[in-house]
Amino acid sequence: MIDITDHGQIRELRLARPPANALNPELLHRLADELAAGSSSGSRAIVISGRPGMFTGGLDVPELLRLDRAQMREAWKVFFDVQRRLAASPIPVAAAITGHSPAGGAVLALYCDYRVMADGAFKIGLNEVQVGLCPGPVIYAVLRRLVGPRHADQLISSGLLLTPAQALEIGLVDRIVPEGEVVPAAVAWAQSMAALPPKAVAATRRFARQDLIALLEGLGPNDYQMMVDAWFSDETQRTLHALVERLKKRG
Repeated sequence: MIDITDHGQIRELRLARPPANALNPELLHRLADELAAGSSSGSRAIVISGRPGMFTGGLDVPELLRLDRAQMREAWKVFFDVQRRLAASPIPVAAAITGHSPAGGAVLALYCDYRVMADGAFKIGLNEVQVGLCPGPVIYAVLRRLVGPRHADQLISSGLLLTPAQALEIGLVDRIVPEGEVVPAAVAWAQSMAALPPKAVAATRRFARQDLIALLEGLGPNDYQMMVDAWFSDETQRTLHALVERLKKRG
């Protein structure tokens, strides 16, 4: 589910769950493990990438709809565990956004230090509300931290998906490059970070990202229960099942 390539001191974690690199609990567990392993293996930075044309399509809704309440609670916990590991990573992390990156894909990118996106007919954004989901206060806070309150309010309330140029304009991504140059550009940025004194980088990251870590460490049982209740609400279930039927018709 994840292909690992070491570019010297830079570890690339390429999501490899075709066709859309959809985030199911198994992939999320693997990603959490590899993020931990990358920071303890001697790597000086991490790049998360996808396949050409698709970073990740977000949460695997068809699979998640088959889970019961206890299983869905665990799915939410591992999804936020990945976010926690990204926020608290002692080494820099770049997102090589190789194509489309809606919903959960955009969430992963939010926590990275640097985001390079492929130029082309691709979209990125938090479109959860369009499929009956509320991203919640933690993800909203991370988005607001990155793009500011005005853009965050507009994006999260409407579920708008942006082109690479639009994402660059508001600071949702840091750079857009031709599709074939996304991973090399992300690796080059990571190498520039790896050239800095590592202890100074780690110490600076700890205080610079403390607000992100605090947001995620503040999540408790009641928060996960609210997420589960929202997932199993009539409106959300109806909207998500309609989404799955549309996806089936597309083939």
